[in-house]
Amino acid sequence: RWGRGAQPRPPVPKPANEQDALALLTEGEILSSELIPWGSNYTYLVALGRQGTPECLAVYKPRRGEAPLWDFPDGTLYRRERAAYLTAQALGWDIVPLTIIRDGPHGIGSVQLFVETADLPGRRELTAAQRQQLACIALFDLITNNADRKGGHCLVAVDGHIWGIDHGLTFHQQAKLRTVLYEFYREPIPPTFLRDLRALLGEAARRDALQAQLGELLARAEVKAFFARAEQIATSGRYP
Repeated sequence: RWGRGAQPRPPVPKPANEQDALALLTEGEILSSELIPWGSNYTYLVALGRQGTPECLAVYKPRRGEAPLWDFPDGTLYRRERAAYLTAQALGWDIVPLTIIRDGPHGIGSVQLFVETADLPGRRELTAAQRQQLACIALFDLITNNADRKGGHCLVAVDGHIWGIDHGLTFHQQAKLRTVLYEFYREPIPPTFLRDLRALLGEAARRDALQAQLGELLARAEVKAFFARAEQIATSGRYP
């Protein structure tokens, strides 16, 4: 829905699986593009498909539509969106929707699979599984140095799964964390997520693979700072 009182958008067929979703985002034709009317950067809802038939929705953030910032290098936010997705995948955390980089109607940018959302429950109404997902997102924000974790950047999908979106302000080499997920303050990091983080850092092949991927998207100092933060958090075992 776009704004209060707006009519629900007609349903669009979803990809059959992640492989099909990747093919659609990467190679599908962008059949329509509609400006999402909020936010400081230009963001578009696009329909992708083959042979003129819409098969999925995605959120397209072109480099050309990024507002200049004093602390983040110009034209890098779309690459940070992709870097966040790759990092979550490397950790085995299904918390960032599929995100790729491709050309679109307004030039190169990030394209992220659209999440169909349900009404956002109050925090007291969250299930135990959803609280664990938020704990995972909070840890993810620590290691990626997310400077923009608003409440609206945590989406509850129709199946109840919580996704984190809007990762353009991540991976800065200086401390930038800004988040609404304050309830984990000084708590122990859940053992499952701590094991995932330590495994990534401790397995040379996996660590080197992620480092190479991030090196194509971020500055060298930012990649170095990311691994330093991750090491520090993995050693402490607690949210700061």
